Amino acid sequence: QYRLEESGGGLVQPGGSLRLSCLASGFTVDYYAFGWFRQAPGKEREGVSCIGSSGGDINYADSVKGRFTISRDNAKKMVYLQMNSLKPEDTAVYYCNAARTSGAVRYDYWGQGTQVTVSS
Repeated sequence: QYRLEESGGGLVQPGGSLRLSCLASGFTVDYYAFGWFRQAPGKEREGVSCIGSSGGDINYADSVKGRFTISRDNAKKMVYLQMNSLKPEDTAVYYCNAARTSGAVRYDYWGQGTQVTVSS
């Protein structure tokens, strides 16, 4: 049974930092790309950042470039999102995603999310 468990969310003041963690279990993470998505109240879920299976092929949404850094540690089955210079508009539930395509089959796993609130 696959599982993705996010942690590290919380309340932070504007300009502050948080590091989100995603612990994967129940599948071989080495074969999967990982991504962080977020959903703010009343808005659709949007992609924040993604990282390829080997740690390369990293991409960021324009809104977080230069402030957020994604990384992974396959040995620990962990994926991280370091978030610096946080803004109120970063407030959202952040979700971890693992995805892989094998032939015609797509595997797509999601965590339950962790709340990030940026407010003074």
